[in-house]
Amino acid sequence: MAEEKKEPWLNYLALTTVILAVCATLATFKGGGFSTRSVLAQSQASDQWAFYQAKSIKQSLAEMEQGQLERELLRTGDRQVGAAMEARAQALKAKIAKYDQEKAKIQDEAKKLEKERDEAQRHGRPFGLAVIFLQIAILLSSIAALLKKKAVWVAGVAVGICGLVQFANGFMLFM
Repeated sequence: MAEEKKEPWLNYLALTTVILAVCATLATFKGGGFSTRSVLAQSQASDQWAFYQAKSIKQSLAEMEQGQLERELLRTGDRQVGAAMEARAQALKAKIAKYDQEKAKIQDEAKKLEKERDEAQRHGRPFGLAVIFLQIAILLSSIAALLKKKAVWVAGVAVGICGLVQFANGFMLFM
């Protein structure tokens, strides 16, 4: 039985396929990590906005009570009752100012979390594209090995380079 001579480019095909597979695996993990980070930041931002809404409702109730007290103050003639109402109105003004400060902090935190979410999404997209290109490249390399067609392997390498560019873009965001 004569041994079939192995073509030298098949060694390069095997090596590139392994490199593409490793990069595809890493891109999958990095993309998943950024996806998780995005979902978590979105959830936390939603919680902050709900907290902001709760503070807004409380502030609205305090403003309504303050307005009601001010109207009552105008109608009352009793100085002692008027003084107590005035004290309560002042306390409500302080409470309303406190709600404004708290809402500003909550809003800043929610916007910070939304920026984190957006940044994670910006990194995650290229990793997703990288996985697609790298998987196609691996497929083409496998077909090239089965058919022993160098042109199919070259096409796979070209697609793999696109995947590697997207993989690098996931880290550096140059595109």
